[in-house]
Amino acid sequence: MMFDLTREQRMIQKMVREFAEEVIQPEAIMIDKEAKFPEHIFKQMGELGLMGIPFPEKYGGSDGDTISYAIAVEEIGRVCGSTGLSYAANVSLGASPIYYFGTEEQKETYLVPMAEGKALGSFGLTEPNAGSDAGGTRTKAVLDGDMYVINGEKCFITNASFAKTIIVTAVTGKDDKGKNIISALVVPTDTEGLTITSNYDKMGVRGSDTAEIVLENVRVPKENLLGDPQKGFKQFLYTLDGGRISIAALGVGIAQASLEKALAYAKERTQFGNSISKFQAIQFKLSDMAMEVELARNMLYKAAWLKDKEKPFTKEAAYAKLFATETAFRSANQAIQIHGGYGYMREYEVERYLRDAKLLEIGEGTSEVQRMVIARQLGC
Repeated sequence: MMFDLTREQRMIQKMVREFAEEVIQPEAIMIDKEAKFPEHIFKQMGELGLMGIPFPEKYGGSDGDTISYAIAVEEIGRVCGSTGLSYAANVSLGASPIYYFGTEEQKETYLVPMAEGKALGSFGLTEPNAGSDAGGTRTKAVLDGDMYVINGEKCFITNASFAKTIIVTAVTGKDDKGKNIISALVVPTDTEGLTITSNYDKMGVRGSDTAEIVLENVRVPKENLLGDPQKGFKQFLYTLDGGRISIAALGVGIAQASLEKALAYAKERTQFGNSISKFQAIQFKLSDMAMEVELARNMLYKAAWLKDKEKPFTKEAAYAKLFATETAFRSANQAIQIHGGYGYMREYEVERYLRDAKLLEIGEGTSEVQRMVIARQLGC
């Protein structure tokens, strides 16, 4: 098995790391403190071609693979969890479903601007009463002539306030067994009847936009239906599998940052006449952190590789998402402990890593949901 990155993957890693350290890192503390979405940074990311990494050139992309995209998410997340989350959501949830399931016309209209970095996208799945139980969706879309009329409410939706389009899941009918048919529709954010508000005061990833969406008699052409209306539920499960790879990558980035900060501080900090990196208690913490980061990265790359090879990757994506995000939280927690009282201070950044990492154990399927997915894949 080959573990080396390709020449192209190394080039992307170098480019994104330099951009992240030079452009995003200096603003990371302020992005968190002010809870302000960094539009100017996303514009630069679009100009660099980062938004289109995993999409073909014919749709405005860079023809990269999933591993390259995961590397980009990791490098951005390593300096700013907020920026990393919004980047991942735009590509994996806003653009990817259109690439996977959209018609050529939909791809030209909606995917190309996103891949070229000229527009952001969003994915409206979660509802006040349908979180982990996505099948409990209550938003409805009724066909009225040539238009779908959508009514419902979505919450905790990433990027919605800055997106040009939102992919909305809605119940469009019943199947032969009386179960709800859940479909996906592309809704431009300037559509009448669509209200987007962003009033959440969050613990972490504060610079990533999170919004509530209310749809009141929102009318979109029936051509805005995404993919097979009978397979909408399976389509968004596939979308979430891919999204879990990106959240795993974000977890690896935060865990790597925690390790780097903790190691650097341990080498500089002197107590009892020695660098604390010489104390076995600290060495063991750093050793565990380094091991878990490496294991998480290997899981991430395997899941991405399987996706690129068009092999089943549901279980591996769940493995990666579960382990990488819990690793991120543990690593950030240990980094704070190693820093002692300084770790509690904003300027040292590790407290932000902990706050950002917690969201990763919840979004894109909680840790408990990942364990359910894995159990089902095992045949339980």
